[in-house]
Amino acid sequence: MIHVHQFPCLSDNYGYLIHDTDSHETAAIDTPDGKEYLLQAELKGWKITQIWNTHWHPDHAGGNAIIQEASGCTITGPAEVQGKFPVDRIIGHGDTVTIGSVEGQVIDVSGHTNGHIAFHLPSAGIAFVGDSVFALGCGRMFEGEPGQFWDSLMRIKALPPETVLYCAHEYTAANAKFALHADPENAALQAYTDEITAKRARDEWTVPTTLERELATNPFLRADDPAMMARWGGSAPHETFAALRSAKDNF
Repeated sequence: MIHVHQFPCLSDNYGYLIHDTDSHETAAIDTPDGKEYLLQAELKGWKITQIWNTHWHPDHAGGNAIIQEASGCTITGPAEVQGKFPVDRIIGHGDTVTIGSVEGQVIDVSGHTNGHIAFHLPSAGIAFVGDSVFALGCGRMFEGEPGQFWDSLMRIKALPPETVLYCAHEYTAANAKFALHADPENAALQAYTDEITAKRARDEWTVPTTLERELATNPFLRADDPAMMARWGGSAPHETFAALRSAKDNF
């Protein structure tokens, strides 16, 4: 059985430790704050044996060295991490990772960065998507191209709808404001936004989310919807996605 321990770190990141109760292995999903990860593992009585990086940004791989020095863990991640932060095993789309007997599938979700990957654990029904997609949003397109990013979102959209998506940041309230601007007639989105507003008023987390909910409400995942294409333009979904991403960047 896989147990996910979620905790806030830095200003708006979420940290994740996943623990296999059979093998007693623990993997850190990204490393925004190495000291906080080590503290959280200690509080749980777990020893970090692996790090899985989604991409190279410092708030995702910056704690690699301190955790490895303290634990002797192995570090797995995309090639873009190499040369910036410690990494032992380079992986890409189609590769697998394991924690105990539980297998994770590596998915190319590039666009935010050109080597961004996600980890899907089918048997646990969960995916760690880094900054590729957020609750009601997606990452800024720092390095990629619209077609590339849209293809990445299509790979996420193809996961089972009940998949629980663990995003890396608490951006949902801000994302909801843009989503309502982008898709104002979406009743499911309006209800979701009310729920988010109430949660944040109670200082509660809005992450994780589910793919099913995001498919119904996240404007970036809905760039292939005829109504969204009509509203935002584009003769192909990646063009509509590009228009939405540009609008969000300037919102």
